[in-house]
Amino acid sequence: MTRTFTFFLLRKTGMGALLLLGMSVWCQQEWAVAQTATIDSLKKEIKILVLNNKQSQAAKAYEQLGGLYHQLYGYNKYTMDSYFNSLKYYSLLGDSVGYYNEHIVIGDYYTHDYFMQVYAEKYLIKARQFFERTHNMPKVIECRLGLANIAQKRDPIPGNLVKELRETERMSAFYKQAFSQAYALNLLANTYSRFKKPDSAQYFATRSLVIARRLNVSWLIGLNYFYLGIVEQFRDHSIAAIEAYQKSYKLAESEKNVAMLRELSKHSADSYSRMGDYEQAYKWSLKTLDFANQFYESEQTKSIRLQELDSQIKTLAVEKQLAEEQSQSQRFLNSMLVGILIISIVGVAALVFLRRQQKLIARQQAVIAQQQIRQLELKSLRAMIEGQEGERSRIARDLHDGLGIQLSRIKLFVEAHQEQLPLSVKEPLNQFLDEACTETRLIASNLRPYALSTFGLIPAVEDLVQKLNLVNQTKLILEHYGEVPALGDEASVMIYRVVQELLNNALKHADAHKVTVQIMASDETTLISVDDDGRGGDFENTVPKGNGIANIKSRISYLGGQVMWQSEAEKGTSVMISLPMLNY
Repeated sequence: MTRTFTFFLLRKTGMGALLLLGMSVWCQQEWAVAQTATIDSLKKEIKILVLNNKQSQAAKAYEQLGGLYHQLYGYNKYTMDSYFNSLKYYSLLGDSVGYYNEHIVIGDYYTHDYFMQVYAEKYLIKARQFFERTHNMPKVIECRLGLANIAQKRDPIPGNLVKELRETERMSAFYKQAFSQAYALNLLANTYSRFKKPDSAQYFATRSLVIARRLNVSWLIGLNYFYLGIVEQFRDHSIAAIEAYQKSYKLAESEKNVAMLRELSKHSADSYSRMGDYEQAYKWSLKTLDFANQFYESEQTKSIRLQELDSQIKTLAVEKQLAEEQSQSQRFLNSMLVGILIISIVGVAALVFLRRQQKLIARQQAVIAQQQIRQLELKSLRAMIEGQEGERSRIARDLHDGLGIQLSRIKLFVEAHQEQLPLSVKEPLNQFLDEACTETRLIASNLRPYALSTFGLIPAVEDLVQKLNLVNQTKLILEHYGEVPALGDEASVMIYRVVQELLNNALKHADAHKVTVQIMASDETTLISVDDDGRGGDFENTVPKGNGIANIKSRISYLGGQVMWQSEAEKGTSVMISLPMLNY
């Protein structure tokens, strides 16, 4: 294949092309040799710095060495070795700024590998916490961008990512961090391209490209060309997309960014396929596979993953050494303080005794105050619930005795004068009146269920389930075991309202096919569960939009019970309520 390509060059372009190709290969080899010589020289310098205990200079030199290794080999374990050595010497030196800045470097480097992004996030979060405490805003911006870079690769993309990136871009502009601003704009372009918004993606990629060109940051220029290519492909401009991909490909190739080359090859293959050039599409698909194998199956990538575990062990060893040194210093200080403590022991004992008495009194006062607050909360909750139920009862009576009677009178009047009404008016009018009467009865029943006050909790829940089954496609099932002890009016209403709220939530939000209510009663405890086979949700970490869940918790808490939610995405939700029956 090489001979054929050379012959083609000679025939098409003459000897000049062949000489140009030879010069290019020779220049790359010379550059690699120069880089290797620089690395060897720097390693010798580091040995001298370590021997002379110049930890600050050694830490910076190791960081520089990591950058040189990356330029020569791309994503490799030698770079990580250098960064971790830099981290170690910053730690021994006690340079917190350098130590946590190296966390940013390591976190950003780990984002090259999808499997290492969990570790990358840990390093970046630790760095951000430190720089936020020290109010070092340029470094905070770097950490925010690193974490945003990880977040925009997730599926689905976090809903607040665009807001975070826009805020970070504004911070970068405010603190005159041009590179960070360009990177934030670049991440916004990628995020909008994943949201299928090509106009917004092109706008942010173009702005980022202008700044990146001014700063002459090759990898960022290439990344912006990549996103502009995606925008062109989204608009079905395959030729323009391939041109943008090729510009990005050259820059990624010079940076030895195998991950980027893999993505560019994949998108180029897709563009050629859409154009109908299947030969080129096949060629670029093979490149995609080759780059994927180079990255994920290479010894370098595997070594880096093992390197992280080794670095954690080394870090623990360093921290242990520092702790031992601090412990020795502390023991020396303690021995000096012992004499002073012995002399003042009597006075201290008296002070301790008085202090304990004060704490005991304060604790007792706090307990009393807490009990009073709890009693006031219960009184307030009881008054609120009684007010709600009283108002519901009043509205139900008004609907039944007022609006219900009026509707019945209208219906009787219409029936008495049916012969005077045309057929086209009579039938719709009767239907409308029947629906209005039915709706009024349903509303009144929901506000103050007749079955609850007349027959008790279980019949009332059965009646509720039957009515909901009539108007919903979701199948509701009620199962009850044992006899529920006699309940007071207040407890019955509260339990009924909780079950009603849970069923309404399942019907509105769960998209379930079946909802099962189980009531298991004994003389001491009643267990109630409401299970659905819907889409589930994260009830632990999601802030509820309405007051339904809060009302459920407050009513169960008032009754002295406990409520627990268990849910898994696409597998449904289960709510378990436990109520003691001794107080009712």
